[in-house]
Amino acid sequence: MELSEARSLQLPAGRMVSPAQGEPILWLSDAPVSSGLWSRMLAEHSRFGLWPLLLDGRHHEPDRPWESQELTVSGFSRLTEHDPEELLTTWWNEHAHVKDGVAPPESLETAPFGLWPGRAPAHGVQRGAAEQRACEYAELLVEYRHGYRLGLVRARSGAEAMTESGWTGPLNYDNDTAVFACVVADWERRFGARVLGLGFDTLTLSVAAPPTDIDQALRVAAEHFAFCPDNILQNPPHRLRAYAEALIERPLWNFWWD
Repeated sequence: MELSEARSLQLPAGRMVSPAQGEPILWLSDAPVSSGLWSRMLAEHSRFGLWPLLLDGRHHEPDRPWESQELTVSGFSRLTEHDPEELLTTWWNEHAHVKDGVAPPESLETAPFGLWPGRAPAHGVQRGAAEQRACEYAELLVEYRHGYRLGLVRARSGAEAMTESGWTGPLNYDNDTAVFACVVADWERRFGARVLGLGFDTLTLSVAAPPTDIDQALRVAAEHFAFCPDNILQNPPHRLRAYAEALIERPLWNFWWD
């Protein structure tokens, strides 16, 4: 970010941060983000090309990964190199233990699905609705969960910001953030999802068109299981259907990789 840009945006005190080796990639506010700032930065995205992020740290280690230089961009592929359906299918087969096209006889965690059911149908999203929903819930997060700092990343979308920020949250599953960002980009198109924030190993999205009934929710839940199995496997009752029921009309999607 150039100094002239920072002045034009009227930013609070902050600084650029870098990976352990490489050029600065992310602007980080010194203090927690104030009310209205995230929304104002999103409104300026078309002008400056900077995507705003609510940045969180690890439990009891708030400097990680942003100030501890645990960031990287050198090993990432490009979002456009991947197909979201192929990625989700592969992950589902791995996490649901599908082998040679055959699911385990008792797939209790993933019932009613044994084999990959395919991506959920796209939901209609009115123009501007995704951005409006993103601003609404970003401000609620700022109000009710103090401590987020503002990050600004030069990126065309929130999905692209996941890689351009050097974030490696799902490292225990794959060290290429671009594969996860590819699926998020698909959710941006299908459900009006927008990236609100990143933590050490967490991701928060707003959703303009969440599922409205259990049939839709089950299909979306299957995508979440493939994308981040810990959402189901690490949370009681460890069942896809219970998780799906909680997704109905839910405007925030949270992911955590153990």
